Amino acid sequence: MVTGIGARPAPALRRYVDSYVGFDLRGLATGVHCGPPSRLLTAVISLSDPLEMAAGVGDGSPVTRFGSVAGGLMGRSVAIHHDGRQYGVKLALTPLGSRAIYGMPAADLAHRLVPLDELLGSLGVELADRLRAASTWSARFAVLDEVLLRAVGRGADGDAVRRMRPEVAEAWRRLVAARGRVQVGEVATELGWSRRHLSERFRGEMGLTPKVFARVLRFEYAHDLATAQDRLPWPEVATISGYADQAHLVRDWNEFTGRTPTAWRHGEVLLGAGQPPTGILSRGGPG
Repeated sequence: MVTGIGARPAPALRRYVDSYVGFDLRGLATGVHCGPPSRLLTAVISLSDPLEMAAGVGDGSPVTRFGSVAGGLMGRSVAIHHDGRQYGVKLALTPLGSRAIYGMPAADLAHRLVPLDELLGSLGVELADRLRAASTWSARFAVLDEVLLRAVGRGADGDAVRRMRPEVAEAWRRLVAARGRVQVGEVATELGWSRRHLSERFRGEMGLTPKVFARVLRFEYAHDLATAQDRLPWPEVATISGYADQAHLVRDWNEFTGRTPTAWRHGEVLLGAGQPPTGILSRGGPG
């Protein structure tokens, strides 16, 4: 059984938090779920057993247990080991949300999985405890709003720490809007920067260069198409998402998931059960 419910955060949080998702996955075959890279940072709070995760799929990355976990922007998928049951809450943060909520640029979390309370301190402990004590999804989403607004509020005096260069924010916005199908040099010129300067500044803020981030966006779009209810053939997925050809898609899919598209589709347990709503545990770092 695969169930899930999504919600938008409070209006005051929407610059920082893209979405909430509550998920309850049970009765699935034991396996390893491939959580692919995304344009957003992800945090997951388990409402049952700890999450068993590794920062790479099939590459020997150590598996760590987390009651709650946060991840930055990734250049590869994370591995989520499960026994057929996952029950928890996922939130997706914008890069600006990393500064506002965690008090650090997204680059400090890039390619990493970190216990959430290591970033939020006592607020992280309180958040997990209250989410587990709540009995409805609406109550849990209200807890998220309250605690995250407090996290933003406690750093209100730290504007210098929290400030992102507007050019970097605009570059991120343009890349996302184009799903990565834009020339980085053109974006740099429009912003009045050289391509090299934009790459350095963008990587210093996000942890990925604009070129790598554009590839992540293109892959993310292809992944969305591949997990849609009406699945398209791989050549159509490649064409629509902006790959030169299917071989190009296969190379990126191998790099980002550690598997060929066909092997991924055959081995992804959640696909066999029907892809859960809003990409539960399938987009955004560890989620």
